[in-house]
Amino acid sequence: MTTFNPDKAIYLQMADRLCDEILAGTYRADDRVPSVREYAVLLQVNTNTAVKAYDELARRGVIYNRRGLGYFVAPGAREGILEARRSEFMGRTLPSVFRDMRLLGIGIDEVTKAWQEGEDL
Repeated sequence: MTTFNPDKAIYLQMADRLCDEILAGTYRADDRVPSVREYAVLLQVNTNTAVKAYDELARRGVIYNRRGLGYFVAPGAREGILEARRSEFMGRTLPSVFRDMRLLGIGIDEVTKAWQEGEDL
């Protein structure tokens, strides 16, 4: 069973999951992705929620619809997702991490060492 974060709309989490799968190489440019119904069943959500997720991804240019054939990964989708995620990380996540590091007295050398050792922070 899929667990969703209560702090974010389910359809956005579904969209993020499909983006993760594109980043991981599960789906490549012009590959067919699961149908709306298939994805809804897989994640045990209402079909209308899956429709919203797919509409959001189509609006962002991540997927496109071939009438009668289903949804496919748009060319350049992986690069677009990477750019958006990197921007989000640099603009939102990293400043918060730096703030926490300062508050906790964690230096960049500690982080670098942990990164090199493969530790989960």
